[in-house]
Amino acid sequence: MSTTAATSTTTGTASSAVRRLPGTLRLGLVRGGVELLQFVRERDSMVFGFAYPIIMLAIFSTVFGDDDPAVSNGVSVSFAQYFLPGMIATGVMLSTYQTLAMSIAVERDDGTLKRLRATPLPATSYFLGKVFLSLVTVLAQTALLLAVAALAFDVPLPDDVGHWITFAWVFVLGTAAGAVCGVAYSSVPRSGRSASAVVVTPLLVLQFTSGVFFPVTQLPGWMLDLSSIFPLKWIAQGMRSVFLPEAFAAAEPAGSWQHGATAAVLAAWLVVALVVGTRTFRWRRHDDG
Repeated sequence: MSTTAATSTTTGTASSAVRRLPGTLRLGLVRGGVELLQFVRERDSMVFGFAYPIIMLAIFSTVFGDDDPAVSNGVSVSFAQYFLPGMIATGVMLSTYQTLAMSIAVERDDGTLKRLRATPLPATSYFLGKVFLSLVTVLAQTALLLAVAALAFDVPLPDDVGHWITFAWVFVLGTAAGAVCGVAYSSVPRSGRSASAVVVTPLLVLQFTSGVFFPVTQLPGWMLDLSSIFPLKWIAQGMRSVFLPEAFAAAEPAGSWQHGATAAVLAAWLVVALVVGTRTFRWRRHDDG
């Protein structure tokens, strides 16, 4: 009888302890704080990551200059204004896809993922922490880029709610798709040392073929068609609809901003990458079983 009572007490205590464990969301936020702290401590990576879109905007704006503005249907804008949407788009992909794919590949290679898997931390909380890091960094990077564009390059920002609503949903969908793609793609590099080349190269190529570094009117049709398979082209096009006059819609491959197609492609990538990621994600190195 006493043994049964003791067992019941022990079981009750264990159950109470289990109930007191933090929830998945709370653990995800805690993990996100750890991720953010690690990111801030890597100052060189943080500075160059934030500076890259700004430096590229400054280079292209200086090279082309206001003496040779971008023109569509008789409406002209400075090249700083024309390139701003592409820089926002590439910043989103840098802070989501590239950052997550590389960091997870490195953590898998150095055994961090294997050790985390052996702890009570839910897998969902780990991924929530990564997404939290991406969201914070991409928000900070975009805000800084917009401030520099407006103050240093006199780029006019939208003054109506409609354009900012478009900015919000393209930004949210692009960030979500980029983050999930980064998690899914992180299983491709076979080691942490190869992650940089395997992850960065495809994104760098897409920056040249998706209307980020060059006006879409200067790119071959087949190149744009190929790039339209991937998210970067649609994020850039969606951002152009926010920061460029309506007359520039005619310069797009389809002659319009294609908001419906933008939402559909980004949502499709979000779903497909989520499915692929859940099926292929590895907690151990390729040579560790």
